[in-house]
Amino acid sequence: MAPDYDLEFTNSLLGRIYRNIVWERMDGLFTGKRNILELGCGTGEDSLYLARQGHRVTAIDASEEMIEQARIKIEQAGLKHRVELRVMDIEKMNLSDLSAEFNRVNKNSIFDGVTANFGVLNCVDDITAIAAFLHKCLAAGSPALFSIMGPAVPWEWLWYLLKGQPAKGFRRLRKNGVYWRGITVRYPGIRKTRRSMAPFFRTLRISALGCFLPPSYAKNWAKKHPAMINVLHRMEQRCSSFYLAAQLADHFILEMEHVS
Repeated sequence: MAPDYDLEFTNSLLGRIYRNIVWERMDGLFTGKRNILELGCGTGEDSLYLARQGHRVTAIDASEEMIEQARIKIEQAGLKHRVELRVMDIEKMNLSDLSAEFNRVNKNSIFDGVTANFGVLNCVDDITAIAAFLHKCLAAGSPALFSIMGPAVPWEWLWYLLKGQPAKGFRRLRKNGVYWRGITVRYPGIRKTRRSMAPFFRTLRISALGCFLPPSYAKNWAKKHPAMINVLHRMEQRCSSFYLAAQLADHFILEMEHVS
């Protein structure tokens, strides 16, 4: 997916809207100049944005190809000094390996922010184990932003029902997750995710990402209906903080705080 990811998602109409919504939440959460750990950085779009805001980012991804795309992007922007890229599986994170790179510039092993965007945590077996690991390398009170795919998405139900593919439309409700591209994707929901993060993180804010707006795979439809997308975007902005909207969204955004 790496060579075409930005073309297919990042630079699409919906991709840009989604990304801007997340960045707005990041701006409010990651105040000052922070040392941020990014899980599943993909092609480095969020790393680049955070670096431009003055943060230092240690970004990891299991895909060498994604990291290479990110490296090119970061170097072209002249921000190599602010972003450390590592090929590393989230479920095999090693504190000493992360600290070795981090210490080289920062002389300590503590991060004071973490993010995992667009379903990264849907692709792990045990979110509690990830939260426990983060507990070891985050300073007390560190903010965290996680964007996670939810289980109940009416947009998706309607989309695939109209295509005559009900099994695909309701696939997120499967108890054991969905096998996709060599991994199992799970859709835990807001309550389960919060329980999995406790006692290491407390929730500050929950918001919807893609409740009124369609999922990103509707990009061709969105491109043909920009006026409708504008209307849906305005509705999303007005209702994103409603808990019900977050429960029925393509993604829900958890803004959290690390508890020491």
